Amino acid sequence: MLCDYFDAGRCRSCALMGVPYAVQLADKDARCRRALADAAPTVSWLEPFAGPESAFRNKAKLVVGGRTGAVTVGILDADANGVDLRACGLHEPALQQLIPRVADVVDEIGLEPYDVSARRGELKHVILTLSPAGRAMMRFVLRSRRHLALLESRLSMLQARLPEVAVVSVNLQPEHKAVLEGDTEIVLTSQGELAMPVGDITLFLRPNSFFQTNTAVASALYGQAQDWTRQVAPAVVLDLYCGVGGFALSCALAGAGRVLGVEVSPEAVHSADSSARRLCAEHPGVGPLEFRAGDATDVGTLDPQLMDAASSMVVVNPPRRGIGADLAAWVERSGADHLVYSSCNVESLARDLTRLPSFVAHEARLFDMFPQTSHHEVIVRLERA
Repeated sequence: MLCDYFDAGRCRSCALMGVPYAVQLADKDARCRRALADAAPTVSWLEPFAGPESAFRNKAKLVVGGRTGAVTVGILDADANGVDLRACGLHEPALQQLIPRVADVVDEIGLEPYDVSARRGELKHVILTLSPAGRAMMRFVLRSRRHLALLESRLSMLQARLPEVAVVSVNLQPEHKAVLEGDTEIVLTSQGELAMPVGDITLFLRPNSFFQTNTAVASALYGQAQDWTRQVAPAVVLDLYCGVGGFALSCALAGAGRVLGVEVSPEAVHSADSSARRLCAEHPGVGPLEFRAGDATDVGTLDPQLMDAASSMVVVNPPRRGIGADLAAWVERSGADHLVYSSCNVESLARDLTRLPSFVAHEARLFDMFPQTSHHEVIVRLERA
């Protein structure tokens, strides 16, 4: 991948830019194998999965800078000045085409960019998410409600100029700190969810819902979980950190019996419920599917009898810190026969695997979600010894 922004020194976010992609992939795979060598000495590594090395991002998190009527969309430099990256080649082609048009609409509406140094202004970020179906969600992150009425009054113009944008919302982030978004979300459009077809399931994303940035690789990741589910044929699947339900729905479609997902975000659970209704309507034999809002690490709320079925499986997809000692101990005590662990941090994954002495890792695979960076996603299949 070539990038004029990188060559000009305007953006260094892609730390591996210029390294041949085959080398990037081989280095990540070798790093992950080394990290798990002691914790999973008998694991069999499958071929790494890689999507395109550029034009793969389905989401654009754009810092807004510049001035009213002449905004920049991209990042901030070391002096907190806006750096315009509207032609970034990491985004999917339809998203690349949308970003400059969004910047033009922001200019036309007259939204005031937030000045970090002066601590004044309103518009901090624009966050765009693109569905494989060609529809998009747009979120305006504002410091206060001062521009809310302005956006509401110009919504019809915005939708006319950007017809592919199906969901528009405002997020309020009043604090002066490096936090992307706040707790308050106000949906402006009648449609509040974005349909994301991913492989053979459709996920419904609400504005606060998390979804993997790389749709093609996420689809393959869910497909791997489906393959392992078919091998195991579990009567019960407990999906912890289930997010919007990608793994849970994939396991259900692959023939799992009862599937329960647990996620701390109520918005994500709402999204998962919508996706489950769609899946059950299209595939009447699927289910039962249930999603609950709760902290996966709060093991006191988890019923170990869930895993008393003849064949049961736990799926975990935790944040970078991993599942931790308490949840690992709960999995150890539970009756689960199988564990599928998807991780974005191979170091915390290795740590957690040492906390699961009753389980043996059989297969592992690298999924390269983030070309041009050292970030990675690894999924491991384990069985109770």
